Amino acid sequence: MRYLLLISADESRVDEHRTDDGMSEFRDWLDDLLARGVLTAHEGLHPSHTATTVRVRGDEVLLTDGPFTEAKDQIGGFALIEVADLDAAIEVAARHPASRFGQIEIRPVLTL
Repeated sequence: MRYLLLISADESRVDEHRTDDGMSEFRDWLDDLLARGVLTAHEGLHPSHTATTVRVRGDEVLLTDGPFTEAKDQIGGFALIEVADLDAAIEVAARHPASRFGQIEIRPVLTL
């Protein structure tokens, strides 16, 4: 089953984890998923202030600079994985380095 891992954290704390050790830990996590063949995609995102949020109400297109959700934690990246079940997805998410200072939301991907 495919799962989307939404990786989020307090953006003001991200740089303190971008150390050589932190990046090495991240690369180890990524290499393990690649070796196991469960990683479909992984992308980081630019900071939330670069976002544009689009909403349509009636015939009007409404744009908001930045994320629409007012929250301290913002999505900083995502991983798309294919594993046997939710337990396996939890194991993968719990090993992501960002899980120690942020959180990983696991969402099953709809198959249409």
